[in-house]
Amino acid sequence: MQTSETESPDVVERFVNKTWAMPDTYLILLAVALIAFALNFLIPAGTYETVTSVVNGSERSVIDPASYQQVSDEPAGLSLFAEGGEIGLLNFAFEGMVSGSKWGASIGVFAFILLTGGAFGLIFASGSVERGLFQVIARKREAGHFYLALLCFLFSIGGAVFGMGEEVIPFALILVPLLVSMGYDSITAIMVTYVATQVGFATSWMNPFGVSIAQGIAGVPVMSGSVPRMLLWLLATCGLALYTVIYARRIQRRPTLSLAYCSDQVFRNQTQSVSALKSMVRGDGWVLLLFCAGIAWMIWGVVERNYFLPEIATQFFTMGIVIAAVAILFGLNGLTANKAAAAFREGAQQLLPAAMVVAFAKGIVLLLGGDDPQGASVLNTVLHAAGNGLADVSGAVSAWFMLLFQTVFNFFITSGSGQAALTMPIMAPLADVVGVSRQTAVLAFQLGDGFSNIVVPTSASLMGCLGAARLDWGVWLRFVLPLMGMLFLFASAAVVIAAISGF
Repeated sequence: MQTSETESPDVVERFVNKTWAMPDTYLILLAVALIAFALNFLIPAGTYETVTSVVNGSERSVIDPASYQQVSDEPAGLSLFAEGGEIGLLNFAFEGMVSGSKWGASIGVFAFILLTGGAFGLIFASGSVERGLFQVIARKREAGHFYLALLCFLFSIGGAVFGMGEEVIPFALILVPLLVSMGYDSITAIMVTYVATQVGFATSWMNPFGVSIAQGIAGVPVMSGSVPRMLLWLLATCGLALYTVIYARRIQRRPTLSLAYCSDQVFRNQTQSVSALKSMVRGDGWVLLLFCAGIAWMIWGVVERNYFLPEIATQFFTMGIVIAAVAILFGLNGLTANKAAAAFREGAQQLLPAAMVVAFAKGIVLLLGGDDPQGASVLNTVLHAAGNGLADVSGAVSAWFMLLFQTVFNFFITSGSGQAALTMPIMAPLADVVGVSRQTAVLAFQLGDGFSNIVVPTSASLMGCLGAARLDWGVWLRFVLPLMGMLFLFASAAVVIAAISGF
């Protein structure tokens, strides 16, 4: 008996409800928080001293690997509820939300996600961006797969050259509804944007926030080993593009196969009719010109002026206000001042769950003592134990364990520069002891850090992109685990070959 290739959302929803469902992201993070809380009763905290080192012309604080001290002989435990602004199990959500500064996690990322979401609510309210992109891409439906591969390469270059992270969230906001309207799904959009940037980040030969810092700390010439890394980048990016296109073609033929089919319904409902998209209207040109100018302004700021979260969020907020004013002037989509205000509120509301996940994830790190090497932290003890454990193995096996450690440790310290500052002062001299090159230790760091960014729920940029796609992390995990497995095997082969060949 033949069945239709498309099924109603109600049928799919009933089928999903009969099967086991992945726990909600908040439940998963709560479980991880409980584990982190328990570790305080099992592992004593430790501290490191830091030293100021000049890395690639800039002063950075890095740990002194010989300075580790255990705070006490026995685990100190942790309060269930803490007073005076201290951390306890029940305090982790609030403390995670307000920690950090405007330059990073969590409060800076929290504000960036909400403000950017609101700004794009204003930008999309005009309908001009959707109509403009339709003229370029959606009308040429048969060329859609080519555009997917092209996007993979463009965003991978962004990750390799500029170290794109949170900056990719606005692009996910643009591409998710567009690709859904073309018959793909939101997962495809995350693949060609966020995942592509992290593949580029992991295999980069010049990323200023990852490999360059790691090489500087390890005492390896910056940008040395570029040719092998470029080859890794090309192989990984081609593999990702092929994987994405094969997946996207399957989803375009049978949309109900997508794990995001139900959650994507909101984008299918919002999509304007094809007849409404076929022609531009008066005022669209001005909106698109302003939008392109704003994107160019943002790229210029990142490349030339080192703009980060505060500046980029303000740039998008400015773009949203100006574009909304022009849209109101031309009456695009019947937009009024009140409707624009509602669009801003709804755009921020869409990304609020992702911002909350960032806060929860930071709270988990605080439960373990935080990421300050000078503070008493369970993470410092784990880092010290890993260094001692790896000293007992040698050669390619040790290099592979370095990769494994960096992959796991990235769950707690997702910042590439932060992870380099914490781990490379230990891993670089350890490489000398176990008989592999420091270049190989750097490679293990960047591959473990970069590839695992596509799966760890503590990554602010991943959760921001999933929020833009309205994808639950549990759903994303089901999809991405096979890809993560393939990338880890690829990284393992690269590290082992590097160790054996004396890279």
